[in-house]
Amino acid sequence: MNVFSVLFALAVASCSPTADFDGTSGRLVQTSNVTLVQITEDNVGGITPETRYGSKSIESALPGFTTEGIQTAVENKTEWALAAFNTDGFQVLQVFKGQNGKVRSVHGVTHHLQGPNGERIGMTLGDIGTAKADCRAGKNLWRGMAICKSRGHPNVELVYAIPGYQGPFDRLPPSKELFDAELQRILWTPKS
Repeated sequence: MNVFSVLFALAVASCSPTADFDGTSGRLVQTSNVTLVQITEDNVGGITPETRYGSKSIESALPGFTTEGIQTAVENKTEWALAAFNTDGFQVLQVFKGQNGKVRSVHGVTHHLQGPNGERIGMTLGDIGTAKADCRAGKNLWRGMAICKSRGHPNVELVYAIPGYQGPFDRLPPSKELFDAELQRILWTPKS
């Protein structure tokens, strides 16, 4: 398991009474299917391509959520974003600013959200049915990860951690190893 996936799993487990680790595999086990936000091709909850980047507009688009500035990793660097928390304090989304003052992208980071095909954080590539041909090897800060297209949704990507994968990191592992890769983030970019 790479450092990103370990830190992410620990963060989710420490914030969520509905997540636990499987005692044998160390895999995060979901014990709740509560959906706080639905990600579709057109929106993330109430966030649309027209949503302005800022706490007030994001909180307005996500009633009951609060936002807080955080620094987080994207594939090639770390940057500031607004994290969206539900009323129980779970970080559900990370919202990134575009050059036009609107939302550039949104990262779903908890199993309490659902992707356009029913994807949830913690599911495996095999559970979701993602084809290896729809994936590429992550680079830089997401080295050792698989970045894949969401089936039928060109502006949604799925970021998988590949447990136990030791490289080479400039390409994906064999399909048998990739099958058990675990979904860590769902990335939404507004359609242009």
